[in-house]
Amino acid sequence: MNQQTSTDATSAPADRSERQYNFSYVPEVDEWDLTPDADYVYITTNETVNGNQMTTDPVLDAPIIADVSSEFLSRPMDLEGYGLVFAGAQKNAGPAGVTVVLVHDDFLEQKKETLPTMLDYGTHVRRRYNTPPTFPIYMVEKVTRWLRNMGGLDAIHAVNKRKAGMLYDRIEQTDFYYCTVEEGSRSMMNVTFRLQDSDLEDLFLKQAEQRGLMSLAGHRTVGGVRASIYNAMPVEGVAALVQFMDEFERAYR
Repeated sequence: MNQQTSTDATSAPADRSERQYNFSYVPEVDEWDLTPDADYVYITTNETVNGNQMTTDPVLDAPIIADVSSEFLSRPMDLEGYGLVFAGAQKNAGPAGVTVVLVHDDFLEQKKETLPTMLDYGTHVRRRYNTPPTFPIYMVEKVTRWLRNMGGLDAIHAVNKRKAGMLYDRIEQTDFYYCTVEEGSRSMMNVTFRLQDSDLEDLFLKQAEQRGLMSLAGHRTVGGVRASIYNAMPVEGVAALVQFMDEFERAYR
C-alpha cells in the first residue's frame, strides 16, 4: 500500500477551539482533516478513557479500518463504509485471548504481498494456520448465542441505551455531578463524570466500593469517575449506582 492516513474518532485539526483538545466531543465527519488519496482511514468508534462514542457509521471515499473493541456487539452497525473492523473480545464478546476480525474481500485484495505469513489476514481466510484458543472461542459462541436468544443487536442496543440514559439523566439532574462529554458524543459503554467538588471524589469512590460498586475510578490519565457499563452489566447494577449517587449527594451537598 501507499502512504496511509490515520484519524482517531476524537481528534481535531489544530486551528479549532479549546474544547476539541480535551476530548469532550467527536467531530462531525465533514470536520475531519483527511488526505484525499489515503488508502484507508483508521478510527476508534468508542473511546474508553474520556468516554466518547461515534453515534453513526461514517462512509468516506477511502475504506475505513475501525477498532470497535469497546463497543462490539453493543449495537447494530452499518458496515458499508468499512474495509475492516476488529475487536478484542474482552469487553463484550468473551474472555481475553480472542480478536474478532470482519474484512471485506475487496479490501483484503489490496494487501501487500510481502506481509509476514502470520500477519496476513489472507492466510487465515484460506485455512486454519495455527492452533486457535479454543476455550475463549467457545465462550464467544456462548455470548453470541445469549445475544441471539435475547433478540439480537437491536435488543441489546435498547438495553444499553436504557442503562446509559439512566446514568446520564442522573448526572444532569443537579449540578452536584457533571458529565465530561458533550451530549451527542457520550459513550453508552463508558460513562465519565466528575463531582463539582473534586475533593469529594476520593470519598465517593471509597464509599461506592464499600457498597459493592467496584472499579469506578476514572482512567489514571484523567481521574474522575468512570462507569463501564458493557453488555454484561445488568440494568439493576446501573440502578444501584444511581441510588448511591442520590444518597451521596444528600449526605455531602
